[in-house]
Amino acid sequence: MTSRPHAATASRAVPMPRSRRLRGADVVAVLVAQAIIIGLMWARHGGPAELSTPGGLLTAIGQVTALYGTYFALIQLVLMSRSPWLDQTFGMDGLAVAHRWLGFATAWLLLGHIIATTVGYALGDGTSVVDEFVSLVTTYPYVLMALVSAGLFAAVTISSIRAARRKLSRETWYGIHLYAYLAIALGFLHQLFNGADFMHDQVASLYWIGLYVATIALVLIFRVGQPVWTSMRHRLVVSNVVREAPGVVSLYITGRDLDQLAVRAGQWFQWRFMTRDGWWRAHPFSISSAPNGRWLRITVKDLGDWSKQLQEIHAGTRVAVEGPYGILTGARRTRRRVLMVAGGIGITPLRSLLEALPAAPGELVLVYRAARPTDVVFRDELDQLARQRGIVVHYLIGRRGSPGMPTDPLAPRPLLTLVPDVVDRDIYVCAPTPMMQTVEASLAELRVPSSQIHAERFSY
Repeated sequence: MTSRPHAATASRAVPMPRSRRLRGADVVAVLVAQAIIIGLMWARHGGPAELSTPGGLLTAIGQVTALYGTYFALIQLVLMSRSPWLDQTFGMDGLAVAHRWLGFATAWLLLGHIIATTVGYALGDGTSVVDEFVSLVTTYPYVLMALVSAGLFAAVTISSIRAARRKLSRETWYGIHLYAYLAIALGFLHQLFNGADFMHDQVASLYWIGLYVATIALVLIFRVGQPVWTSMRHRLVVSNVVREAPGVVSLYITGRDLDQLAVRAGQWFQWRFMTRDGWWRAHPFSISSAPNGRWLRITVKDLGDWSKQLQEIHAGTRVAVEGPYGILTGARRTRRRVLMVAGGIGITPLRSLLEALPAAPGELVLVYRAARPTDVVFRDELDQLARQRGIVVHYLIGRRGSPGMPTDPLAPRPLLTLVPDVVDRDIYVCAPTPMMQTVEASLAELRVPSSQIHAERFSY
């Protein structure tokens, strides 16, 4: 552990990254249009003609559920491809929520495909459902692969249920989710050789191949190519490790051409530290100081997982990154005055924003909630920034229900007392999930427009 650089002084100007936002309505319109095209192509090669008998109806349902289950699976990959355009349009929070629910929908649709197709074929062949299922698996090409694919999707879906997610380490959960790529590959082979779209309609076949190619290209570009290029270009390395508080350290990262790294204050990277047991682990951490073209800083709290091992990272360790990501930036600002609400280590992205956002004295207000004085990170830096920039800082320290803090200081009335013009401010929030929910509920009760509330949970 060594002394820190002067992190609270004004940053040297670096180029502002270009906006990469799309119109959310346009993205949704494209996805809906593709769904309509898929339905029309199914109708084009005779799907509705099968609806005249119970067996045909079930077979048709099996075809449609397979098509849309596959389509939803591809959308999931696109949403989590880490495309900067999608990230800046919806935020990783929004993408993660959509990804989660599409995942459940995909699982149910594929289960519906298996059941409807098996029963429909059994009715058509005049056999039992069990005999038909065995026949499909043992005699039809690539059906066994499709069954394995469905099992992998089921494993991914089960691991995403909140109760299961809480019991799994992040690495285990992430490893299970990587099997989704194998599931889609196996499903593609089944679709290629057994799907009605591929067997009877060349236009539909080319269309679906195009969807797969586009999806794979996005994943390879943004989840593989861009991280490799960024890491190789900037040659990042840990240059300094500073203890900030009990169980909290800051890592200073230097590299080549950092003034050309397109990152905004408030954003985060997935970091990989090239140690023997750390190179394969990626962890999301915000930069905790505004970009200055000379170094990046992240601040890590020991939360009992692999973050404890990061406390022991040494200077000289090579670093690889994915990103930057995140919408908790000045690009989302809609008002001149800004309120920032931080809880615990959630101060990290807000600390960088306090340094970077242009503002006159009094326009920036920080409310920092912590259970104990030792939980306050960057106290000296925050006080220095407050003096330099005229930032108003409120430290709310204490356990709720204690004699010094009998009520929640972030409830609507106390928050309004603390910041009387809260309705006229942009609000940036970063804190543990329960505190974020409390703040968002208070802001809703105070009728703060949702367009003025900016939050990110780093839960993906």
